[in-house]
Amino acid sequence: MSNFPFLSVLTVAPLVGALVVAFLPRHRPELAKQVAFVWSLLVLVLSVVMWVSFKADGQRFQFRESYSWIPDWGVSFTFAADGIALVMLMLIAVLVPLVILASWHDAESSKRSVPVYFALLLVLECTMIGVFAAADVFLFYVFFEVMLVPMYFLIGSYGGHQRQYAAVKFFLYSLVGGLFMLAAVIGLWVAGGKTFDWQKLSEIDISTGTGRWLFLGFFLAFAIKAPFFPFHTWLPDAGGAAPAGAAALLVGVLDKVGTFGILRYCLPLFPEASKWFAPWALALGVIGIVYAALLAVGQNDLKRLVSYTSIAHFGFIGVGIFAFTTQAGTGAVLYMLNHGLATGLLFLVVGMLISRRGSALISDFGGAGKLVPVLAGVLFFAGLASLALPGTAPFISEFLVLIGTFTVNKPVAIIATLGIILAAAYVLWMVQRTTQGTLNPKLTEVDGMRRDLNLREKVVVAPLIALILLLGFFPKPVTDVINPAVQATMDDIGRTDPAPSVGTVQEARR
Repeated sequence: MSNFPFLSVLTVAPLVGALVVAFLPRHRPELAKQVAFVWSLLVLVLSVVMWVSFKADGQRFQFRESYSWIPDWGVSFTFAADGIALVMLMLIAVLVPLVILASWHDAESSKRSVPVYFALLLVLECTMIGVFAAADVFLFYVFFEVMLVPMYFLIGSYGGHQRQYAAVKFFLYSLVGGLFMLAAVIGLWVAGGKTFDWQKLSEIDISTGTGRWLFLGFFLAFAIKAPFFPFHTWLPDAGGAAPAGAAALLVGVLDKVGTFGILRYCLPLFPEASKWFAPWALALGVIGIVYAALLAVGQNDLKRLVSYTSIAHFGFIGVGIFAFTTQAGTGAVLYMLNHGLATGLLFLVVGMLISRRGSALISDFGGAGKLVPVLAGVLFFAGLASLALPGTAPFISEFLVLIGTFTVNKPVAIIATLGIILAAAYVLWMVQRTTQGTLNPKLTEVDGMRRDLNLREKVVVAPLIALILLLGFFPKPVTDVINPAVQATMDDIGRTDPAPSVGTVQEARR
């Protein structure tokens, strides 16, 4: 199966499924849902086969394909995946079927076309796979920009309160970031000998001044997409207005394009500029951790609260990337995966609560666990995973980031640790105000609050809970895939892990 064109098929398959679903009759919404779900399962099965076929001890980039596109510009449809991209592709393949199941009635409540809603989810899956699989800089840029379109319509047409404002703000922020990237892509093409092939560009020595400007263009685009402080203000609005399933993909996957882009493009292509800018990036990371956590504590809207927690988590990922150690780098990539699972689960569960209550305001809940104990229990688990409780997958990621950063930059690691304390505050406060304490009498008057998790919803949350626990106790299958790619990235920028001190070595020998 090593010669099978996994990446091109994975990219095209959801697009074909989207076309099929979009043209199904509007008066048969159940058929559209079923076709979309089955199609996403086929993508998941193919992704699992690709994961099994990947050789962790093999070449850095595998499943390489290249098809000529615009020869005069040196542009081609080139796909390849290293361990970092492979992990993100698996995250997409796992989340999309669960989001489709969780969104079963979302389009109906918006009174818009059901087939179009699920077709947009499949188009979004196509663009997400393409952006992580692309090994041509121009192709990456195309997917980076096109990815905005389905999410814009998912927010603007199927979202909640202030959806138009949130959709336009999301689009404009991302478009501005895309313009910075476009300028950097053109500059890279000129400086790199008129090629967009990542492999060829990584072997070119770019001058210091040019490299720093190009790095800045890419970094600004990725910082907005991630989002890092102070480019984060679009996320709470977009996450708060988007349907819960779309918000889970927005925060769980789309935002990872920013951190993935830094790892794939900024660090290997501009190693000197990356090291030069690292102190500033670390500063932005720790500010984002503390600032977003403080804002999360003060939120009364459930989805906006979860969005702010994600900004804090992206601060940890940024710190892990720019610490330039293999431990912190592996922790950052693992954090990208585990954050997608934990926050995806949290968004989906919050969406289930909101659909029952008809409100996203925390003050409209209170004691809901007495009416929906299973749903309340899943919310509590998702919250504990979000605050990185030991035994859950995010704990491993956070621990690796902090210990890897501490070896090279103790002040940054210490300040970042404050985020753990604040995370406990905003998560436990959210759980206490929504599901614990005295029962809000108004909840008993809401018919939806008398329904606990049904079978479909249990099928949605069960795989995510299982993965979060499995990777919390046994992350080795994933870290074995990630480690070689992270080590290769560290080699690209000429960084090695600091050697242990003499005292540490002597203590270890004892």
